[in-house]
This record gives sequence, structure tokens and C-alpha cells, in this order.
Amino acid sequence: MSYQVLARKYRPQRFSDVIGQEHVTRTLQNAITQQRVAHGYIFSGHRGIGKTTVARILAMALNCRASDRPSPEPCGVCDSCQEIRAGNSVDVIEIDAATNRGIDEIRELRDAARYRPARDRYKIYILDEAHQITDAAFNALLKTLEEPPSHMVFMMATTQPEDIPQTIRSRCQHFSFHAVRFDEIVAQLRDVAAQENINAEDDALAALAEAGDGSMRDALSIMDQAIACCGVFGEGSVAKLTAAQVRGLMGTISSDVLIEAMECVHRSSSEDLLKLLDRLMTEGQSPSHFAKQLVRFLRNTLVAKVAGDDSPLLQISSDERQKVAKTATRFSEEDLTRFLNIVLRTYDELGYRQEQRFHLELGMLKMVHANRLLPIEELLSQGEAGGTSLASSRTTGLAANSKMAEQRPAALSGGVRSPSASPFASAGSGSSSAQQPRVSPFEADRLRKTRSSEEMSTVSSGESSVESKSEPRLGSSSSGISTVTAVAIAQMPEAQPAGHSAEGVSLEKLRSALIAVLEAHTQDTAADLLGRGEWEVAANQINVRLPLSEKVIDLSVSAEARRLLTQEASRMCRRMMKLNLSGGGVAQNPPVERVSNGTGNGSGAARQRAAEDPVVKRMQQKFGAEVRTVVDLRQKK
Repeated sequence: MSYQVLARKYRPQRFSDVIGQEHVTRTLQNAITQQRVAHGYIFSGHRGIGKTTVARILAMALNCRASDRPSPEPCGVCDSCQEIRAGNSVDVIEIDAATNRGIDEIRELRDAARYRPARDRYKIYILDEAHQITDAAFNALLKTLEEPPSHMVFMMATTQPEDIPQTIRSRCQHFSFHAVRFDEIVAQLRDVAAQENINAEDDALAALAEAGDGSMRDALSIMDQAIACCGVFGEGSVAKLTAAQVRGLMGTISSDVLIEAMECVHRSSSEDLLKLLDRLMTEGQSPSHFAKQLVRFLRNTLVAKVAGDDSPLLQISSDERQKVAKTATRFSEEDLTRFLNIVLRTYDELGYRQEQRFHLELGMLKMVHANRLLPIEELLSQGEAGGTSLASSRTTGLAANSKMAEQRPAALSGGVRSPSASPFASAGSGSSSAQQPRVSPFEADRLRKTRSSEEMSTVSSGESSVESKSEPRLGSSSSGISTVTAVAIAQMPEAQPAGHSAEGVSLEKLRSALIAVLEAHTQDTAADLLGRGEWEVAANQINVRLPLSEKVIDLSVSAEARRLLTQEASRMCRRMMKLNLSGGGVAQNPPVERVSNGTGNGSGAARQRAAEDPVVKRMQQKFGAEVRTVVDLRQKK
């Protein structure tokens, strides 16, 4: 007799033998006991988790001849059960819907469904891969599936239930199968190894279960191959299945290599990391396979960092739990999240890139560089506390402007620090004052938003009235945060009058300059609209009310135009400015004075020449027209 693979040899024959699908087996057994058997079932879920197996067991339970009615658990010894198990039952027809997917096959099925079963209680059709059936074939089955004969039961197994029409799903009971848990797969593999007289290590079983990826059939298939690899010679001899054999068979990289790679990242050693990758590539390892394993390892490390190494979220062996827990202690949660994001992108790129090795090396070097990043909140906290200079901090990936950082309010002692004091003064500069409390700017901002305006004004007035002393007086952490918030609010710039701007720049001059910038960059439509708006400068914001709706404003003023306006306004006012465009304004008829570029051929000169042209003046008088856009054709030659 030919050899039978483990996935078929140890296929469950009773509801109690099915692992990981208790919610399905329990419901079906109760339905049989209560005589509430439906005429249509849909079994959906991951591959190799028991969909077709449960359909066969249900067919055996419905046609079991051990009793005069369907049994919640088939006996497995009667003629009907044995024929269904062997696949040669006349009244249980299994159809491969991937090949019999057309309307002609479904018509034949519908015609045969009218006849009663030859011997058993029910005539049962099991449609495997039912999502492959065409829409026309499903439509031909609708009426039969909705009102079938009393002796008919349809069972459809699929991995893609969303491809089955809703009209079919509404006529059937839908059971969604779960992926088998890691521990359940390991336990089942251990039982199979014991029955096959195989001495399997726990790490080997864990590697097989991990390779199965929630599929019991995949794990058994790989185990079958691993047993053949380790070798069993002679009747009664015992073979040993090791983790090294399993990893070598599947091409899996040892977790020690992954730990070594993360050690290189922790040391910021790009050279050692490249040497490790070169060794793996020389051994014939696949870059894509290495990236996939590193993704799993980083995911488990992140889970161990967040939930602990004893969390049920970790679907790995106890030895692997200790390894990922040790690696998790070397990095923060933010670092591991960043690493996982980088490796996921790298793994995705390896699927369609030509030079996979180069892209893998680039992704690993990104991890080394990401490990050197300093969070912006920590950088600002160090600067406010005066404990570390900005120049001595680690490299930050965020573009922190040092000039803007020097303008931030000081991290304070008892009183408001003089503007001449450096915000990033070194702790060893000779001052005998105690080190200031390191207050996170995010925490200070949160407290500022939660406090009422009355409390904030009280804190601000109280802090400004404290006399400056030779040695700063430190309070509790909360008082230090309040001081930072109070001074930040006290130093906020006041709103400017409607006709003036900051740094001595008048509103009209600012308005003309910004419109000229738009015209210089061929943003004529946006320049004309802004020239007809109502302008106002308040604090760090320029408010422009236009006589248009919000949608028209978004279409007329592009993102590039907004960027140019913000950049030029910040340059003229010598501080960061924001631009706010809103509708509902009144059109400003007086023309806007343009700022000429000094050449005489700029957009301002062209507009002036157009306004003085006699033809233009005659058109304005006759039709009440106005000059909105001027195109200098000489500049376009």
C-alpha cells in the first residue's frame, strides 16, 4: 500500500478531534441535537484549518446509521461513515468548484438534486473553493438553494467569502473558521510525533508550528518533510528531530543571527552589520526571506516590550521568548516601532526590486541611523533645562532650527530669565545654581490647555512679581511646569493693529510685496484675488478675507502660492507667520500698488502700461471693466 501523508493520515474523523474550531463544532452538534439542520452552510477561513474536514464530519453525522436519526458525533464504523471517509459515497458528492465552475455544471447539479438519495437520509453536496464559481452559475443555483428539497444539504468551503455573492450568503449559515493557535499546533505535532515514534525537540516543534502560520495542514506537511530529512531506518527505531534540521530544511535563519543583527544596530556599527549580511548572502540566504524573518522577530520583540515576555500574544517557544525579551531591553518602544516600520517597507520593496541585496543593506543601514535619532521633546527638554547643549546632542532626524530654539522662553527658576541669557547654556559654565527640572514641552502644553484663563493669568502675574535672586529657588515638578507655561504665555506677541505689522513693516507694504511675489512666480489669479481681499495682521497670523466662497478659494489659491506667501511674510516680519484665507469678505476696488523689481520690465510696469493704454481706458469707460490680469508678451518670447 502506498504511503499516506501525515495531513491525511491524522485527519480528524469526529467533531471532538477538530482543534481550534470549538465555536463551529459546538454549534453544529447543538443544531443536530435540536434537529435544526440548515439546508445550506458556508465554511470560510484560512487554508488548512479544517473547513472541508468539518464538512465531511457533518455529512457523516447527518447520514450516520448508528441511530435512527442524525447523531451529534458520527460512529465512524457504519457503512455510510466509512464510505464518506473514503470519498466514494453515492449520496455525498464532493465537487471541485475551481474546475466545475460554469453554468452547465451547476445546471446538472440542480437537475440531479430533484432525486432522493439512494440509501442515506440526505443527499449532500460539498463545494470546495466555492468562490471560483461564476456569477451566472451562482444565479442558476439561487432558487434551488433558497427552497431545496427536504433531503438536500449544500456545504460550501472557501478561503474568500467576500467573492461569494450576497444573495448566496443570505441563504446559508456562515461559519468563519479561526486560524489555529500556536500552542494547539505544537500540541498536535507532539502527539503526531509520539505516534510516529519520533523524538522531536520542543524548539523543532515550535519552528514547525511557526512555519505553519496558523495552518494545521501546512505544519503537518512540513513535519512530514522534516521526518524524511532526519531519517527513520528499521522497524521500531527512534529518529530525533532537531531544530537545526528543521531550520536547515526550510532555509530558516537562526534567531541568534537576528539577535546579532540587532546587536549591531544597538552599537550603531554599520560595518559589522554589513559584514553579517555579506556572510548570509555568501551562504546562499535569500534577502527577502531574511527580511521576512526579521519582521517577525521585531514584531515579537515589540510585543515583549509592550506586554511582557509571558504574553499570549507571543506565538513562539519559551526559549525564543527569553531571546526577544533580552533584545527588547536594549531598545525603547519607539525605537522598535521605528525599526519594524523600516523593515516592513524594505520587505515590501524587495518583492519588485532587481538588486535585492542592495536594498536590504540600505534598509538595515536605515535602522542603524534611526537608532541615533533623538526625540524632539527630549531635545527641547534638555535645552530648557540647560543640562546639555544643542551641539552635543545626538543627531536628530527632525529639522530643528537653532535660531528658533534660541528664541524659546527659558526653563525657569524663581523668576523670569533675562533675554540675554542663553537658553542652552552648559551646566559646567561656572554657575552654582542647581540643575533645573527637565519639563517636557508636550506636558507643559497639555497643562496650558487644561488650565482656565483665570488660573493662567494668576500664575503669570505671580511669577513675574518674584524678585530675582543670586541662587534660583526650585519648587516641585508641577510648579516648574506652571512657570514654563506662564512665561510662554507672557512672551506671546500681542495682536497688531489692522494697519501695521511686526518689525516696522506696514500692512500696505506687506500686502503689495506678497502680491508682487505671486506675480513674479506666475500666480496671477491668486495675486488678483488677494489684491481684492481685506487684510489684517494679528500676532503671527495674516488674515485675508476674500469675496469668494471657501471652495473657490481652495481652487484659486494653490498650495504653492500659499507656501510663497508664508515664506515671504516670514522673511519680511522676521518671524514665522501663518496665512489664513477665508471667505465672506468685501471686495476692495482700489488697485493694489505693486512692488516693481527695479528693471522697469516687471509685472508692475506692465500693469501700469496697460492701465494707461487708450484702448483699455475706452473699454473701461464703455463697459465698466477693470484690469485683472496683465500678461507681458515680451517676457514670454
